[in-house]
Amino acid sequence: MTDYQNTWRVIDTGLRNAAQNMAMNKAMLEAHQAGLIPHTLRFLQFKPSALIGFHQSPDQELRTDYCAEQGIEVQRRITGGGAIYFDETQIGWELYLDKKFLGTANMEAIAARICQAAARGISALGVDARFRPRNDIEVDGRKISGTGGAFDGDSILYQGTLLIDFDVEKMLRVLRIPAEKLSDKAISSARERVANLKDLLGYTPNVDDVKKKMMTAFGEEFEVNFEEVNEMNEGEQEIYEEALREIDSLSWIYQHNRPITDTVQVQGLYKCSGGLMRASVAMDTSKGMIKQVWITGDFFVNPKRMITDLEAALKDSLISDLEKNVYAFFDRYPVEMLMLNRDDFVAVISEAVAQVREDELEPVV
Repeated sequence: MTDYQNTWRVIDTGLRNAAQNMAMNKAMLEAHQAGLIPHTLRFLQFKPSALIGFHQSPDQELRTDYCAEQGIEVQRRITGGGAIYFDETQIGWELYLDKKFLGTANMEAIAARICQAAARGISALGVDARFRPRNDIEVDGRKISGTGGAFDGDSILYQGTLLIDFDVEKMLRVLRIPAEKLSDKAISSARERVANLKDLLGYTPNVDDVKKKMMTAFGEEFEVNFEEVNEMNEGEQEIYEEALREIDSLSWIYQHNRPITDTVQVQGLYKCSGGLMRASVAMDTSKGMIKQVWITGDFFVNPKRMITDLEAALKDSLISDLEKNVYAFFDRYPVEMLMLNRDDFVAVISEAVAQVREDELEPVV
């Protein structure tokens, strides 16, 4: 294998459609695992795209009719995770490395090291970016970069996005969420949870400068130099062309697809000492699972993003494990609540779930 410990490759694949970007993910990860390419830092951008995780259903996660009307490409990632929206207002960054170089196969440790380096690169632009476990980068508690990773043998693909001038409302309309989340108040609340570089800096930063700062930060963290290349090598190009034929097809995108009717959305209302709580719950009744929870109401918690983190912790979980999962979340999450406790969150979600009769639920054993 080529000695690439001290010199990594950096490649900017530019603005591409989702199928091309996903095929490049597959090609670069497989080529790295096969020893055909060195450790690599890749920068990328997307034409408007709605991406689902590998195991997700397009019709359950996305408003595919809205995507078609707006010319938004629907595509399936090669990695897991949830549905997300990409467009030209975000910069993607990816690292292709191996476990031996990183010295660990623990994804939490890998995420912490890479995200802390990425945060330093973002901070060099003039903002105070910080890593927030498990895999977010934030500025003053607002998310500016989401990240995630996947293994292929000894190789790892770790990727993230950086918000430059992101349209939160477009994202909310792409994802299949309750209509109440599209209200002016809900959109305003969602905007408060994310941070754009344009808003933070007061101007749109030069994209090349952003990439240079990120490259410098990764170089310093891993004590390496970068060699810029303009295109994939012959070996990975062959893998890419084969991958694109597979990925740029309806059979790939819809290989896992369940009809919208399999997902039931129910509402729960709960009055407690801490205030009035509401829960909207998307359920897959055939699997006895909570697909997604949205919690709103008139109550106080600090930090505010605790609600978002709890919603994420309950995503794709068994309904029968609701109390256990809520308790486990609060056991590890420091939070201040005014006249609220964990049982109140169990209660409001249970109120929603109770709208579906027990004989309609078929939990997977």
